[in-house]
Amino acid sequence: MNEWDQRYDCEDFVYGTEPNDFLREHADVLPAGGEILCLADGEGRNSVFLAERGFHPTALDYSAVALEKGRRLAEERGVVVERVQADLADYTLDRDRWDGIVSIFCHVPAPIRERIYRQVPEALRPGGVLLLEAYTPKQLEYGTGGPPTTELLAGVEELLRPLQGLELLHARELERPVIEGRLHTGPAHVVQIIARRGQD
Repeated sequence: MNEWDQRYDCEDFVYGTEPNDFLREHADVLPAGGEILCLADGEGRNSVFLAERGFHPTALDYSAVALEKGRRLAEERGVVVERVQADLADYTLDRDRWDGIVSIFCHVPAPIRERIYRQVPEALRPGGVLLLEAYTPKQLEYGTGGPPTTELLAGVEELLRPLQGLELLHARELERPVIEGRLHTGPAHVVQIIARRGQD
């Protein structure tokens, strides 16, 4: 059992069952009814929320345990979510495949992060939208969730670099309360990005 399976191998949902606040507030920017890829979706709270809103989400995660919990959550809520178990280190985003890509607290080493986000502009269909929230390196001062090392964290400039060609709708760093289950629990420092592919 890998470390992520171990983290999720418990009765409760460690990040809760409610969607991320930034996603909840801005979901309407995603193309209505579109096919949405949720990177590192964990136990399914965000993909299930999107399915409830009429989107067609695919939940991608490394942990089989998390995906199974997400399956149960979707079943309880009466929605359908596609699930894919994959490692982002070697996962390839297909071209012109997604109406939206949602990346919520997807913290991976810089080379993997760069590799994945470099594919996003072409993986989105024309008019498709990336919606991202993650912890910044400053989050280490807060100690309220997220990775314990700067290697897995990035600020807005670093995250925007591989997203060349997308139209920026929203890009900033800020402090905000993040209360999501027992592992995200208080004031936090985050980066938020919304970017759209043009209609070509």
